[in-house]
Amino acid sequence: MNRLFGTDGVRGIANKEPMTVETVLKLGKAASALLSNGKPHHKFVIGKDTRLSGYMFEMALTAGITSMGGDVILTGPFPTPGIAFLTNEIKADVGIVISASHNPYRDNGIKFFGPDGYKLGDTIESEIEKLVLSDKAVSPTLPKERIGKAYRLSDAAGRYIVSLKHTFPKNLSLSGIRMIVDCANGATYKIAPAVFQELGAVIAVTSASPNGRNINHNCGSMHPEFMTEGLKKYKADIGIAFDGDGDRVIMCDEKGNIVDGDAILAMSAVHMKNNGKLKGNGVVATVMSNIGLELALKREGIKLIRANVGDRYVLESMIKEGYVLGGEQSGHVIFIEYTTTGDGIITALQVLALMVLSGKKLSELAGMMKRYPQIIVNVRVSKKMPFSSIPGVEKMIQLVSDKLKDTGRVFVRYSGTEPLARVMIEGQDQRLIQTYASEIAAVIEKAIGAVE
Repeated sequence: MNRLFGTDGVRGIANKEPMTVETVLKLGKAASALLSNGKPHHKFVIGKDTRLSGYMFEMALTAGITSMGGDVILTGPFPTPGIAFLTNEIKADVGIVISASHNPYRDNGIKFFGPDGYKLGDTIESEIEKLVLSDKAVSPTLPKERIGKAYRLSDAAGRYIVSLKHTFPKNLSLSGIRMIVDCANGATYKIAPAVFQELGAVIAVTSASPNGRNINHNCGSMHPEFMTEGLKKYKADIGIAFDGDGDRVIMCDEKGNIVDGDAILAMSAVHMKNNGKLKGNGVVATVMSNIGLELALKREGIKLIRANVGDRYVLESMIKEGYVLGGEQSGHVIFIEYTTTGDGIITALQVLALMVLSGKKLSELAGMMKRYPQIIVNVRVSKKMPFSSIPGVEKMIQLVSDKLKDTGRVFVRYSGTEPLARVMIEGQDQRLIQTYASEIAAVIEKAIGAVE
């Protein structure tokens, strides 16, 4: 087995390494052994999304943790940011989420949060990994009275809902706003509708009937076209689509135009600056964020720093620079005043609050950012080798960059969670950049493309 942890925890196809019951059991034991903080009965919170395989991994983790003396608090289906919140709220030692986020139901993953609600650092993950992959499996030698117990937290959803509503200005209401809410048949399917309804919105909910296999399938933030169709049908003012574990959101305005994370960062940054809340006068985005975001912020005198793809890298840059706002084009936005990780519901609430405060429609707010055409071509690969070692790739990238000059950019990277090479190009002419992206992708596919 190769390295377990990727850019966002452990992830893979359910029942194939590393996502097997045996390995997840070892993960639970190793985490319990290393993260107990010296407590005889250390406390773990475990949540999951709605994937079928979540049941077996929930039980495997619980068995591993309790065998090492840890106590487990189970929430059942629960958004990832909600577990980050609860871990800190109930003073647990560790929070664990069983989810593969926006991936298909066949995949699953494990990610860890520390007692402060922040994701574990690379060093601690490496220690867990080393213990799991070593031949010296963690063996419980505890007397029977030291074995841990597991129980369910009955008011977990209520606690989280209250905390979410507190991020929305108390003097405001969503009364009169019509919304279409797409829950991706995932972890937000109960909590998100409750929050918006309690704040006064009139909502139509779609993709909120999970069956274990339909998470992210033709719905949610990965397929926002279904949200826009619903918006037109219900004549809504705004559409909101979450991903499977609720840490990201994609929206659409009253005209059906998509509003992604870049647009949300732009409008939020300007609003926060105008109200003296944009500490450091800067925002963190990623290398994949549209050049239009950079130009929009520059016009407003706001700095933009680009981090590697992945919310942990965005957060690291935010902390380093002292910034309070950052995120990804995918809709993974972090408002550090309210949360320690991306939270789709909180992000939606901040946009809704801005609409109510300004009296403007979402199309007006999002219109401050002019988006440059952006093409992303994914190439499924058999292995991930440096692009510099693939004949012709660097030469092709440089050739395209020279042609675009200051009117666009090229960025090629590997996915941190899937066997994909991503070729991203931005420019003024969509047909032209599509051709450029396809040419670069073809060179990569010829060299290391996976056989389907």
